[in-house]
Amino acid sequence: ELACLRYQADLVMQSFCHTAAYPTEVDLRMHATLPAFMTERGGVALKPGDGVVHSWVNRMILPDTVGTGGDSHTRFPVGLSFPAGSGLVAFAAALGIMPLEMPESVLVKVHGSLRPGMTLRDLVNAIPWVAIQQGLLTKEKKGKKNVFNGRVLEIEGLPRLHVEQAFELTDASAERSAAAATIALAPDTVASFIRSDVALLRSLVRDGYQDATTLNRRVEAMEAWLANPVLLERDANAEYAAVVEVNLDTLTEPILACPNDPDDVRLLSEVAGRPVDEVFLGSCMTNIGHFRAAARILDGQRIAVNRLWLTPPTRMDRDQLAAEGVLGQLEAAGARVEIPGCSLCMGNQARVADNAVVFSTSTRNFDNRMGAGAQVFLGSAELGAACALLGRIPTVDEYFQLWRDRIAGREGEIYRYLSFDQMEAYRA
Repeated sequence: ELACLRYQADLVMQSFCHTAAYPTEVDLRMHATLPAFMTERGGVALKPGDGVVHSWVNRMILPDTVGTGGDSHTRFPVGLSFPAGSGLVAFAAALGIMPLEMPESVLVKVHGSLRPGMTLRDLVNAIPWVAIQQGLLTKEKKGKKNVFNGRVLEIEGLPRLHVEQAFELTDASAERSAAAATIALAPDTVASFIRSDVALLRSLVRDGYQDATTLNRRVEAMEAWLANPVLLERDANAEYAAVVEVNLDTLTEPILACPNDPDDVRLLSEVAGRPVDEVFLGSCMTNIGHFRAAARILDGQRIAVNRLWLTPPTRMDRDQLAAEGVLGQLEAAGARVEIPGCSLCMGNQARVADNAVVFSTSTRNFDNRMGAGAQVFLGSAELGAACALLGRIPTVDEYFQLWRDRIAGREGEIYRYLSFDQMEAYRA
């Protein structure tokens, strides 16, 4: 409709993550025709089964750039993205610009250190938990107060996070109804991630992904940034709509979002013992370390829930987990491994049983999203694996005992992230 013969945005990418797992006849036609439409205009076309669009675009962005995406979870950890409707995304792709009124920001200042067994997903849920205590957020829908709504969520105090970890925090800003999110990271941390991304993009070109010109141009831009790896920093006197301070030292037990509202966050001790029917470990909120941790917690034992769904976010995660034997270990425990993509998180593909109680690592738990009448808890993959093992939400003591027995001392082995520049299969 925009008569676009060539995209003016520097990078335009599409993925089939919403339709890959259980495609309809219409989906299959789109899988066959959309890639050519994209690449003829200079876009990058992924393939069904490549994985979640946000997990991919995160590996293609340039630091301190602005973007948009047709999904509410398109949120860069090393830049700034404002998700939009498909019409506005098409406008931005075609013209390389988009109308935008920059909103105010809310600053989330993180202090202290996570105690062993606490995870970044607990920090994700701690942000609304602290905001509720400060009177900046209410759970009730009537007259709801939400300081994050329509604003940019700026996070600082965790400069050494791996970018894949940082993405977990910015991604979850969608559930805060924030317009966008960003996080302050150290330049060398970002540079390490960008070097890995260069190797991945080069491998795409070698494997015949199109548009090769666009991919090569992005590689050149990444290498130019690596030659002078400088990141923007906020002004010391920057003003914010509000400041939310999270002291990690005070977080002594996991925090979950409870059915069926991502703002209804509660401590594990408040919901322990609730029977769980199904567990989903997947979505853009997961990375490779989460699946290794789940395998360690299950440790060769059979699941006690009706179903454990596993969906690695990208084919690269899946392939590495398979090569390490982690997927086989999880399947032996009774897990059902889905094609990389959105799976249960979207709710338009596979569905949980009607009225099931579900523990999920997915992004949101709105009514009927994952299944008719489903009651969905949101939390970490580690806690999800414990639920799958026990068939119920564990007590605080049970959870930390599992952590000490099966993960403690192995963190360096478990929480390793994909560095494509150090992997033979991706080297030029």
